[in-house]
Amino acid sequence: QGKFTLLRDTRTDGSFLVHHFLSFYLRAGCKVCFVALLQSFSHYNIVAQKLGVSLTAAKERGQLVFLEGLKSCLDLLFGEEEEQSGQPSPLQFISESASNLKALFDFVRTSLTPAGSDSWKGPVLLVDDLSVLLSLGATPVAVLDFIHYCRVAVCSQLKGNIVVLVHSNEDSDDEENELVVNSLCHHSDLILWVEGLATGFCKDVHGQIKIIRRVSLELTAEQDVIQIYQYKIQDKNVTFFARGLSAAVL
Repeated sequence: QGKFTLLRDTRTDGSFLVHHFLSFYLRAGCKVCFVALLQSFSHYNIVAQKLGVSLTAAKERGQLVFLEGLKSCLDLLFGEEEEQSGQPSPLQFISESASNLKALFDFVRTSLTPAGSDSWKGPVLLVDDLSVLLSLGATPVAVLDFIHYCRVAVCSQLKGNIVVLVHSNEDSDDEENELVVNSLCHHSDLILWVEGLATGFCKDVHGQIKIIRRVSLELTAEQDVIQIYQYKIQDKNVTFFARGLSAAVL
């Protein structure tokens, strides 16, 4: 509880980790607020069904609060967004001159603040993917402020967890995105960094994952614990193995 997990991908797609955490927390009985900026609800629902979870059922019983970013953006841009219960759209900043993510934070806080009848184990904020906010016009400072306030509200006050996916490319000219990624790395309790193979595409090894446990955050003299595995994505699960020890090699 109270942990901030950063999912980072470079030269590959790390969304399989988002699907894992989404189904994991729903099965564990946690209240989940999913800020989905990259894909539609039906996309996440189809993948979740393969993993044995129904997002539709989770929404109906109040366990999952789903923000469909693609739909909200279109509604805002074409003036079709309807204010729900007098509240502005969570992505209101798109149509305003000021880059202010307060409405999005208010949406997250309201969604995860437990009501009297709630019996969920703990609140979880899941964001896929944070880099999209920069593409929509938010400044790096606004994005980092949003994450900071979410950490205070979700991790510190509500004793919940936050899982955020960001895309990164160290050779990129997108300085704003790299600034956000590097800043988040310094604040994360756990970093799952998915990278494509330096040698290119391989049928039996889809990439490698670097697991960084930030022991140094606890103000001890210990070094961060780093483990590196390679992986292969299958239809309903992912196989992990030590580097160079895939079934194809052995």
